[in-house]
Amino acid sequence: MTKTRAYVAIGANLGDARAAVLRAMADLDAVPETRVVARSSLYRSAPVDAAGPDFINAVVELETALGPEALLHALQRLEAGAGRERPYRNAPRTLDLDLLIHGDSVRSTEVLTVPHPRIAQRAFVLLPLAEIAPDRVTLGQLRQVSGQQIERL
Repeated sequence: MTKTRAYVAIGANLGDARAAVLRAMADLDAVPETRVVARSSLYRSAPVDAAGPDFINAVVELETALGPEALLHALQRLEAGAGRERPYRNAPRTLDLDLLIHGDSVRSTEVLTVPHPRIAQRAFVLLPLAEIAPDRVTLGQLRQVSGQQIERL
């Protein structure tokens, strides 16, 4: 069975967001045919293109035998289990799991785009990703988001 490296961004800004992010890290490690191989620090960031409380964010590196769509469905099940609702675009959330990268997969469908199309626009993705996978982030990308409010916890 072939294993693929995948990266998932985790965020929450409703309820006990810190606990939700830590729980998601553990839950991701329990996804069938998947294990967490690296976890970033936790970060606090202001919402981007949204209102609401600050987010707690992190990125994890997974080793998985699941394909991109199967992994996406697993992420969506974890979000639903955490009470995620989608009343409107960029609404505050109890848990947000974004598949950033899935091996060398490049695809864009109605359901999934990998690599995630907004990785390079978000400090709350780039900083934790750079922490665990520095080869995946350039200094130029980090400079582009240097004006966004974010702090490592």
